[in-house]
Order: sequence, then structure tokens, then C-alpha cells
Amino acid sequence: MFYKDLVMMMISSIILIVCVLIGVAFLTLLERKVLGYIQIRKGPNKVGMMGIPQPFSDAIKLFTKESIMPMMSNFNMYYMSPIFNLVLSLFLWMCMPFISLLFNFNLGVLFFLCVSSLSVYTIMIAGWSSNSNYSLLGGMRSVAQTISYEVSLSIILLSFLFMIMSLNFNFLMIYQCYLWLIFLMFPLCMIWFVSSLAETNRTPFDFAEGESELVSGFNVEYSSGGFALIFLAEYSSILFMSMLCSLLFLGGNLYSFIFFIKLGFMAFLWIWVRGTLPRFRYDKLMYLAWKSFLPVSLNYLFFFLGLKFLYFSLIL
Repeated sequence: MFYKDLVMMMISSIILIVCVLIGVAFLTLLERKVLGYIQIRKGPNKVGMMGIPQPFSDAIKLFTKESIMPMMSNFNMYYMSPIFNLVLSLFLWMCMPFISLLFNFNLGVLFFLCVSSLSVYTIMIAGWSSNSNYSLLGGMRSVAQTISYEVSLSIILLSFLFMIMSLNFNFLMIYQCYLWLIFLMFPLCMIWFVSSLAETNRTPFDFAEGESELVSGFNVEYSSGGFALIFLAEYSSILFMSMLCSLLFLGGNLYSFIFFIKLGFMAFLWIWVRGTLPRFRYDKLMYLAWKSFLPVSLNYLFFFLGLKFLYFSLIL
């Protein structure tokens, strides 16, 4: 019986990963279309009907191109870091609560925090192993930004956990049966969304890719397959954070189709922000993380902790 369960979990995981990768492919198409209409032009519309097969032709082009290896790079680390980056971002999806309870983590939130903090190392190694000053600077910026926003992200998550008193994502679904948490914790939800943008290196916080001074950030030396893997990892993280947003404060009812509409809407917000806002100044980004988000999220954490104490004291 145990082996059958194991085989089913493996098959389900593979199906999940394939579906995520297809979702990522069409998210890139959605992004190009939306950005096109924001800038009053057409997006991809030449390949197939309305440009729908465009992501697949892009993938074929990227993976069949010649891969250029920098002569002075630390080859093994340079080669492996994009692979680990993608593996970690796909690994994150394992803690998604399923109807079939694929991997029913009682400590799913802890798993999410551990895996997301590991992705910092892949960015750091990708920037350093290329042996290029530009990629090193991009990597350092990206690591500093990710670590800074991870702090406020974890504290905000703690506030949600105090409300449900569990580390299982399924409890978020149960507790939001009648009232979404966005109505109880609106400021925290907004801070969570902005921190998620910073965590996934997206506009207006895409300092790893400051074109004016860094060419293309930590992935400047990567071409063809390596670049494609970093690109896939980034968009997989965007989809996962969109899923987490809809799970945390938009009801997150996995048994209904509306959950996936919410997920699509959150992913659309990521693109909308990119098409609308200019890039921040780097010192303002750090100021926002340490002097705005951190005190606010800490205050809310103590507030919700006090609420829980009050609730338990009234019950007892």
C-alpha cells in the first residue's frame, strides 16, 4: 500500500510540474500581450492564431541556440546554478495544498520559508561564478534585496499564522470559509503584495536588471538554455506567489474554479504593475523595507498576538 501511495505521489508531482511549466509558458504570453495593449500596440500575433503558440517557439529557439561559456567563469557552479534555481522554484509548488492532499504538510509554511530562502544562494552563485563585474554587482543587489524583503515577508506570514494557529496551508482555506482575511488584514495584504513583488525581483524593484548601469544583472553572461532556466524559475515563482496571495487573503477555496480565476487575477496584477510603474531608486527600496514595512509588520504581529491572547483568555 505504501509503495502505491509513493508511486501516485511521484506521478502527481510530475503532472503538477508539467502543468506549472505550461502555465509559465502562457504567463509569458499574457505578459507580452498585456504590456502590448498598455503601450497601445499589438503583442505577439504572428505565430499561429493570435500568437498563441509563441511561447513554445521561443522555448525551441532558446534551447537550440549555441550556449556561450565565459572563459574565466567557474564552470561547474556557472552551469549548475540556473538548474538549481528552477528546481527550487518548482519544489516550492510541493507545499501547495491539494484536494487530494498530495503532500499534506502540517508544516507547509515552514517548508515554503526554507525553500524560498535557499533561492538566494543560486542567485549569488550565478552572479559570482560568471566572473564578470556586472553580474557580480547584479547578484549582490539581488541578494541584498531578497534578504531584506524576506524579513518583512516572514513577519507578515507570522501574523496570518497567529490568526489560524497552524502551519498547515489547508487551515487558511478552512478559516476563510465565511470571511476573507483581506477584510481583516487589509494593510498587511497590501504590504505582502509589495514585498512579493520585491521578492520575485519584479518592477518597480527589478534592481538586479538595472539596464542603465548593469546591462542585465546577475544573468548577463547566460545565454540560450541557462537564460531560459532562470527565466522559467522567475515566472514559476511569480505564479507561486500569486497562488499564495489568493490562498492567504482571497479565500483560497481549492475546491472551486474561482480560486484559479483569483490566481490568474493576481498574476495579472504582477504584469499590470510592470506596465505602469517606473523603477525605484535603490536607497528608497532599502528604506521601504527596513524603515516602513518592518515596523508596520512588527506592530501588526503584536496586535494579532494580543488579539489571540484576548480570545483565549475569554474562552478559558
